[in-house]
Amino acid sequence: MGAVFGSCRYLENCDSRTTQLTPVQPMDIIYRKYDDLLQLVLSEADPRSRHWLLVNDSPIYVWICTLCYLVFVLWLGPKLMRHREPFVLRPFMIVYNSFLVLLSLYMVVEIMYSFYLNDYHPICQPFNSKTHLQPMELRMAKALWWYFFSKVIEFTDTVLMVLRKKDSQITFLHVFHHASMLNIWWFTIILIPGGQGWLASSLNSFVHVIMYSYYLFNLFPSLRPYLWWKKYITQLQLTQFVIILVHTCNTYISGCDFPVWSVFMLAAYMFIMIFLFGNFYIKSYLNKPKKSQLNGNHSSMSNGKVSSHSKSNGKVE
Repeated sequence: MGAVFGSCRYLENCDSRTTQLTPVQPMDIIYRKYDDLLQLVLSEADPRSRHWLLVNDSPIYVWICTLCYLVFVLWLGPKLMRHREPFVLRPFMIVYNSFLVLLSLYMVVEIMYSFYLNDYHPICQPFNSKTHLQPMELRMAKALWWYFFSKVIEFTDTVLMVLRKKDSQITFLHVFHHASMLNIWWFTIILIPGGQGWLASSLNSFVHVIMYSYYLFNLFPSLRPYLWWKKYITQLQLTQFVIILVHTCNTYISGCDFPVWSVFMLAAYMFIMIFLFGNFYIKSYLNKPKKSQLNGNHSSMSNGKVSSHSKSNGKVE
């Protein structure tokens, strides 16, 4: 009872001389379904990018990175830090945030320069089976690969939170956003490294220039009084999601020659991001009582000086 059977061509132990079928284990079915889906993806893979680092004709490497990330930030890291003092990582964080500011700036410039060289249309830039034949498109594909790879580097954001015991910053929004972006962009790079993908990658990289600049400046106490614009980073991120969503919907409505599956995937993801970031913004800023309304509003004063935010690298999602 409950055994699953298949045809002889899928079964190693199936004797073609008899009508008896060998039961197939559930894991065999899962593996075959995975292999069927992978072969479907590979049949449409871009010949330029399919063998690049972390693409490698398989999502396994990205899944391993994601699994290691989730295990560390949700279980192993907090367990190791439970009875330890928070690490002081300011020198490393200065280097790390500076690097991500420069990397994000490079990606903005490179994507937009590739946009110019390829004479992209801002509203509808097709991507089809002939796109990879255009020599200058390779530059755009490589720029988008860097954007994809940067999502692995950004896992360090959460690792630093764990090591510094900033547990309140490790929210569902933060972890989901980091883990999902890497996996979504694996499909983008192996299948459609170009076309309409220029907007989301360049816009998000631009936001990250500002965001990581904020994190960098916040590491210097003398600059913290000037970081009044923190909430506007979240507003900027919400704005980018709305722009990308509108651009994506127009891709479908206008009949732009771009894979439909990617249009629906990106639109769904933008709705999720708008909901999660919107909820974060409402809780953090709109529903937050003003200091003048708090009884203990003087508790933030120390020796006549206003204390700065305790989040020296507080993550604005």
